Amino acid sequence: MKLSMRGFFFIPLVILLCAYLGGVYGPQVIAQNGSDDQKIQKSLSAISQVLNTVEQQYADPVEVEKVIFNGAIPGMLRTLDPHSNFFDPKSFALLREDQQGRYYGVGMTVTPRNGKTIVLAPFVGSPAYKAGLRPGDVIYEVDGTKTEGKNTTEVADLLKGPKGTKVRIMVIREGSPDPLEFSIVRDEIPRRSIDHAFLLSPDVGYIRIASFNENTSRELREEMQNLNVPALKGMVLDLRNNPGGLLAEGVNVTDLFLEKGQLIVSHRGRSSPERKYTARRGGGEPYPLVVIMNRYSASAAEILAGAIQDHDRGLIIGEASFGKGLVQTVYPLSQDSGLALTTAKYYTPSGRLIQRDYSSVSLYDYYYHKENVGSNSSDVRKTDAGRPVYGGGGISPDVEVGDAKLNPFQEILARQYAFFNFAKRYLAENKTIDRDFEATKDVLDRFQRFLQEEKVEIDQKDFEANLDYIKHNIKTELTLSIFGMNEAFKLQATADPQIQKAVELLPQAAALLENAKQMMAEQKLP
Repeated sequence: MKLSMRGFFFIPLVILLCAYLGGVYGPQVIAQNGSDDQKIQKSLSAISQVLNTVEQQYADPVEVEKVIFNGAIPGMLRTLDPHSNFFDPKSFALLREDQQGRYYGVGMTVTPRNGKTIVLAPFVGSPAYKAGLRPGDVIYEVDGTKTEGKNTTEVADLLKGPKGTKVRIMVIREGSPDPLEFSIVRDEIPRRSIDHAFLLSPDVGYIRIASFNENTSRELREEMQNLNVPALKGMVLDLRNNPGGLLAEGVNVTDLFLEKGQLIVSHRGRSSPERKYTARRGGGEPYPLVVIMNRYSASAAEILAGAIQDHDRGLIIGEASFGKGLVQTVYPLSQDSGLALTTAKYYTPSGRLIQRDYSSVSLYDYYYHKENVGSNSSDVRKTDAGRPVYGGGGISPDVEVGDAKLNPFQEILARQYAFFNFAKRYLAENKTIDRDFEATKDVLDRFQRFLQEEKVEIDQKDFEANLDYIKHNIKTELTLSIFGMNEAFKLQATADPQIQKAVELLPQAAALLENAKQMMAEQKLP
C-alpha cells in the first residue's frame, strides 16, 4: 500500500521536475536531447531515493502527500522566482473562488481576536446580515461543533457549504447573558472586487478596486454608470492593498480609462512570444483621474497604474507599488491541485519592466520587508508627454503622499481595539444609533468610563488633545455595526489624508492630461 500511495502522489512531482529541469512544460518536454534526458533521469532517481529513504527510515511515520505537496514541490519552485507557486487541493479551490468572485456561505468577514473568532462585519444584504449577526459577535459554535481551539480559517470553512443548506451558529454577544442562536440558509456570496464606490462630493467620484477577478470590469462599468461618470469633474481610483489578480481583467479595466488603440501592456517569455494588449473600446470623454497606490499594490493593479502613468492619463500618488512584473500561467494538475508557473514578463506601454529584484533577498523579506521598493534609475523611459518614468522597482508615484501615522496615544487605543470593543458595549446598552449620530459629551464620558473598566490607562491631556480623532472613530465603528461597511468607509474617507490629497490634485491631473493631448497632436502634424 505504501508503494502504491507513493506512486500516486509522486506522479505530479515527476511532471513538475521534468518541467523544471527541462525548462518547459507539457508536450515540449519530449524535445530534450540525449544529454538532457540523462540529467533528468539522474535527478529523478536521486529524488526517488531520498523519498524512499525518508519513508522507510524517518523516526516517525511519514505522510508522503505532505512531504511532496508541502516540501518537495514548493522547495523546487522557490529556486525559480517568488511567484511560481504550487496549490494543494484546498488552496487551489480558494484560488478559484477568488478568481470567480463568489463562494457559498453566510456572507460575513471574520477575524481572530483574543484567541477567538469574531464577526468583523456581515455583508449588507447577506444571509448573515439579514439574520441579525453583528460586528463583535463571538462565534461559539457552528452546527454543534465548538470553535474553541480552532483558527479563523477552520471556522470560516465550517460556515461555508452548498447553496440552500442550513447552518446553525451560536454566538456570544456583549450584553446578552446567554449565547444567541441563528439558523441561516447558505447562499451564493459574491466576492466583489470593487468594494466601495461613492461620491466624495457632488462632482468627484471615488472607486476602490480591491482585486481583479472575473467580474471586475463588469462591476466597474456598473459603478461608473451609477456615479454618472460623464458628469463628473474628477475621479479618485484607489488601488491600495490591491494584490492584483487576472491579467485579462487588468487589461479590460484599463481599457475603460484609455483612448481606443492605446497600448495597455505587453508580455513575452522564453517560450511565450510577445503579445500586445491595446484598448479596444476606450473610455470615452476623459475626466481628471488620480490613482492612489501603496507598497501592497501589485500585479494587475500595477498594469493599470503603469498604463495610466505612461499615457499621462492620470496622476499617480501615494507610495511606490510592490514591483511584480512576472506573469503566471495556472496549470491544473492531478488530485485537484494546481501550478502557477511564471511564463513571461510584462512591460508597461513605455517599455519598462517593473519587477523588483529578488535575487539577493529571502522569500520572507521579498514579501514583507520592502525596503528596496523604488525605481531603478538605470531603466529610464518616457511617457507620452515626455516625462521620465523608471523600471525595476514598481510604479513610482508622481506625487509621494504618506499614509496617516498614529501618535502614541492613538496607538494605545488601536492595540486595545478600544473603539471596536466600545461599539459593542454601547450598542448592548443603547441597541442602535441614528444616521445623524455624533459623539456628544455624554458619549465621550461613557467612552472614558469604558477605558477605565477595561484598564486602559490614558492621560487626560492626551484624551483632550485627540478629541476629534476619538469622536470620528466612535462614530465610524457604530456606523459599521448598524449601517454596514460601505457607510463606515465613507466616514473613513473624510479623514484619509491620501484620499483628501487626491481630490486636491485633480486640477494637476487635468493639466497633465491636457498637456499630453497637445503634445500627441503636435507629433501627428506633418
